[in-house]
Amino acid sequence: MELADILSQDSIIACAKVASKRQLLQQLADRASEIAGIDAQLVFETLLSREQLGSTGLGNGIAIPHGKIKGLPGVVAVFARLAQPIDFDSVDDQPVDLVVMLLAPEGSGADHLKALSRVARLLRAEGVVDQLRSTRDETRLREILTTPLEAINAA
Repeated sequence: MELADILSQDSIIACAKVASKRQLLQQLADRASEIAGIDAQLVFETLLSREQLGSTGLGNGIAIPHGKIKGLPGVVAVFARLAQPIDFDSVDDQPVDLVVMLLAPEGSGADHLKALSRVARLLRAEGVVDQLRSTRDETRLREILTTPLEAINAA
């Protein structure tokens, strides 16, 4: 599964202005609602419930909030580059400024895990995080995020 398959241009928030984790999760839920036609409150509650199990802040300013939602037609991704980093209870206690939210249908174990793995590998690839932090252009952000890993690793 490629990110290009689940991350539309409408899924990119180039300069999200949020002051807290809850505000961010609400903004992500609102955007997911717009692009996938699902209830924003359900998405928000799903993300919040997952965060209560443990933070999805991976460190290095990156978070991948995720969850499963009954009736969702397929995996959905939303990317946000924050205007200012926020506290996210990350494993390294550093604030977060790059966020990829993933939603998957209930019962889609493999697709959900593949998407999580793909995003985590992409954000560990050399130079990708720096490129994401260096632009506020939504088209360029999507280009960076949807570049196949093979092309990044070959560069």
